[in-house]
Amino acid sequence: MKITLPNQYDFFSRFSRLTTINILSNITEPLAGTISLVFLGHLNQIHYLAGITLSTTLFNYMYFIVNLLRMGTTGVTAQAVGRDDREQMLLVGLRNGLIALSIGGLILVLQYPLQQLWFGILNATPLVKASGLDYFNARIWGAPAVAVNFVLVGWFLGREKSGYVLLMTLVANTANIMFDYLFIIHWHWASTGAGVSQAVSQYLMLLLGIILVSRDINWQELRSAAERLWDASAFKEAFILNGNIFIRSSASMLVATIFTVLSSAMGTTILTKNALLLQVIMLFLYFFDGVGFATETFSGNFKGKKDSERLLPIIQVALSSSLLLGLAGGGACFLFPQSIFGLFTNHEEVTEQIQIYIPWLVSILGLNSVSVVLEGYFAGLAQGQFLRNSALWGSLLGFAPLAIVAWHYHSNHILWLAMTVFRLTRTIVLVIQMPGTFEDSLAVVTSQLPSSQRETI
Repeated sequence: MKITLPNQYDFFSRFSRLTTINILSNITEPLAGTISLVFLGHLNQIHYLAGITLSTTLFNYMYFIVNLLRMGTTGVTAQAVGRDDREQMLLVGLRNGLIALSIGGLILVLQYPLQQLWFGILNATPLVKASGLDYFNARIWGAPAVAVNFVLVGWFLGREKSGYVLLMTLVANTANIMFDYLFIIHWHWASTGAGVSQAVSQYLMLLLGIILVSRDINWQELRSAAERLWDASAFKEAFILNGNIFIRSSASMLVATIFTVLSSAMGTTILTKNALLLQVIMLFLYFFDGVGFATETFSGNFKGKKDSERLLPIIQVALSSSLLLGLAGGGACFLFPQSIFGLFTNHEEVTEQIQIYIPWLVSILGLNSVSVVLEGYFAGLAQGQFLRNSALWGSLLGFAPLAIVAWHYHSNHILWLAMTVFRLTRTIVLVIQMPGTFEDSLAVVTSQLPSSQRETI
C-alpha cells in the first residue's frame, strides 16, 4: 500500500532551488578549466595540452583532498542553523578557516617535493614534463586562497546562501577565462599563463567572499564568538570529522594517482585519452555535486532541528534527481562521443577510437550520480566514519586487485574496470549504512499514522 505524506516533502521547492544554483555555480569552474584546455589544445604543439593535463590531474587530486574543508564545514554549519545557534555557526567558519590557512601554507612549503614526486613517477617526454612544471609552478601559489575558499563555500552552503557561492564562482571563473585569453593567446605564456590565471582568479574569489561575509556578520557578534574560538574539544571534533574525510579523500586520490601512473606507462596517447575521459567525468561530477551539496545542507539542517522524519524523503528526492542527471550525461557521451571530445582537442591521434572506452565512462557516471549524493547525505549528518570506510573498502577490495592485473597485462580496459569496481564498492558500502539512519525517521512516521496503516507497514 502506497502511503503519501506531502508534509514531509515540503522542502522540495527549496531543495530544487538550492540544487539549481549549486549546479550553476559548480559548472562555471570546469567550464573555465575546459577553456584553458581548449586554448592549449589548439596550439601547434600537443605537449602543452599533455603537460597541463598532467598538472591539472595533480591539482584535481590535491584539491579533492582539500575539499574536506568544504565537506567538514557545510554539514556542521547546517546543523547549527537548524538549532538556531548563531554563535556556533560563526565558530565553525572561524575554526575551519584557521585549519584552511594552515593547510594552504603547508602546500606552499611542500610544493617542491610534491612536484618532484609527481613528475618523477610519471612516464612522460621532457617537453610534456616541462610544460606541466610551468603550469604547476604558477598555479601552486593560489593554494591558500583555494583552501579558504572551500571553507567559505561550505559555510555559505550550510546557511543556504548558494546565491553568494554562485556570485563568487562567476566572478572568479569569468576572470579566469579573461586571463587565459590574455596570458595564453595574447601574451603567449602557454602553460605558465594558464597557471597564473588560475591562481589570480582564486584570490579574486577570496576577496569577494570576505566582502560578502562582512555584509552578513555583526562584528560585535564576531568578537564575542572569537572568545570561544580556542575550545580544545571543539577543535578535536573538527579534526576527527575532517580527519575521516581526509582519509576518504586520500584513498580516492591514491586510486586516481595509480590510475594516472599506469596510464602514463601505456604511452602518451593512452595517457591523454584517459586524462580527457577523466576530465569529462569531472565535468559531470560538478552536476552531481550540485545535488550532493544540497543534500548535505538539508540532511544537516534536519538533524539540527531533530526533524528526523524528513531524512528518508530527502535521500529519495536527491537520488532521483542525481540519477536523472547521470542518465542524461551518460546518454550524451554514448550518442555524441566525437562532438564532446572534439571540444577538448583537434589532435586525431587522441580522439580516434576513444569511443571504445565510452561504456566504462557511462558506468562510472551512473555510479557517481548515486555515490556523490550518499556522501553528501552522510557528510550532512557529520558521519565521517562512513565516508572513510567506503573509500578504504573501495580502494583495497575494489580497485587494487584489478589494477595489479591491468599492470600485468598492460590493459587499459582492465584499468577502467578497476576504476568502475572501485566506485561500485564505495556505493554498496554507503547503501548498507543507510538503514540505520532511517530507524528514528521510520519510527516517527509510523507513530503518526492510523493503526490500520501501521499494521500494513
